[in-house]
Amino acid sequence: MSLIEQAAKRLEQLRNSGVDIPDTPPADQAATTAEDTCAARPHVPEALIESFGSALESSSPAQAIPVQSFGHEPSRLRKQAEPQPAKRVNIDIDRLRAAGFVTPDSSRTQIADELRVIKRPLLANAQGKSAGRVEKANLIMVTSALPREGKTFLAINLAMSLAMEIDSTVLLVEADIDNPTILKELGIQPAKGLMDVLIDSSLDLSDVLLRTNVEKLALLPAGTAHRRSTELLASEMMERLVDEMAVRYPDRLIIFDGPPLLPTTESRVLATHMGQIAMVVEADKTTHGELKQALSTIETCPVVMTILNKAPGSQVGSYYGYRGYGGDAV
Repeated sequence: MSLIEQAAKRLEQLRNSGVDIPDTPPADQAATTAEDTCAARPHVPEALIESFGSALESSSPAQAIPVQSFGHEPSRLRKQAEPQPAKRVNIDIDRLRAAGFVTPDSSRTQIADELRVIKRPLLANAQGKSAGRVEKANLIMVTSALPREGKTFLAINLAMSLAMEIDSTVLLVEADIDNPTILKELGIQPAKGLMDVLIDSSLDLSDVLLRTNVEKLALLPAGTAHRRSTELLASEMMERLVDEMAVRYPDRLIIFDGPPLLPTTESRVLATHMGQIAMVVEADKTTHGELKQALSTIETCPVVMTILNKAPGSQVGSYYGYRGYGGDAV
């Protein structure tokens, strides 16, 4: 029995007992809605409804329903707000240019031409134009055998060069969790990023992406450092996140600046999620044994390109090697 029906029954009992209760509602309550008219509900004085509601609350707390709460949705049941647009940041273009990086307004240089040679096979695989189909070919990790071989330099330059393509957008991921340097190189303050999404389930990828003043280039910072970064990168959550990155925007190329392979384990874990790997090798420093050992840790990746960096007097096309579909590393 509803609250109104119970109140009406109580009203009838009071009338039968001789209590004088007017049939006409007060002037401010005389108007009724179409719904009330159609339902042909008896008028019940508001004061009686309120007192009856109070009686219910005092006699049976578990059934108490305050009249004023009707029609209001509890805040915990309200639909969550839509993700906010990505935060916009400004890359210091002048600083990049002065440091030898490729920028959107750069004139044609040797490094710009070399990057065009490097990115062509990566693009062909990502766009399904290569000899064989490569799974998750739009996920590309840049790494090296040892620290300071130039992987971050290549990752930023490659992302810049790819962002100049007509049919592609680029997401540059700061995946060297213990030594993130991309934001610093770009003149951007640290921000929440990859680790925060893996730790905090309330965060969406779109909550931590950074839009930049370079058209078609977005950034995903490393985020908050975590002592269990390897386990987080190997988690199912990371696998789902990477899959989401790969399919959310089919025309997007995701460049991961990963840690070096030999002194860390994070890059080896990341490699299991990648479709392509660009491995930087420093000329006259990295030994053949170190290179061979590093390549053995990522042999499950279908496509690995080795890029010779810091080579004096290199000629376009002669400084990088390519291994894919069972070929030999150069």
